[in-house]
Amino acid sequence: MIEDQGSCFTKAGQTSLAFCISGRGIWYIFSMAKDVPIGVRGEAQETVEHRHTLNHHNAALPPIYSTPHMIGLMEWAAANALVPYCEEGEISVGTAINIEHRAPTGIGARVKAEAVLESNSGRFLVFRVTAHNGAAEIGRGTITRAFVNPAKVAERHAKRNAGN
Repeated sequence: MIEDQGSCFTKAGQTSLAFCISGRGIWYIFSMAKDVPIGVRGEAQETVEHRHTLNHHNAALPPIYSTPHMIGLMEWAAANALVPYCEEGEISVGTAINIEHRAPTGIGARVKAEAVLESNSGRFLVFRVTAHNGAAEIGRGTITRAFVNPAKVAERHAKRNAGN
């Protein structure tokens, strides 16, 4: 299981950066092909607090669960599915999302996101994701992820920028 610690992921006591290094405005994903079986599942849950709502960001909006927080929970579900397949020093990162937020959820509700791997091209892994609030499905769609080694990405980035 991966725990959110701000801008880091933690796996088995190890910490890795949770973002890709960009060079000149272009995001580079260096992905390793993996044999991750179709049907692999992950999940993530949270209880909706005021900080997860639209109202937290704009007092004129209602205190309902925001789409960015729901998508983030779905990303964690997909990331959790891939933890057993990460090699030493490796993480998975999101590369594409296609999500529908279909129903509102209020403060205090427990939201559960589930991710099921539906395709694996070797480089990109596409998950079918859903989010439920205990009463109804509140969101669904797909999330694509890839494996990266943050240290190798940073090294390549440093070499590219050494001459600048």
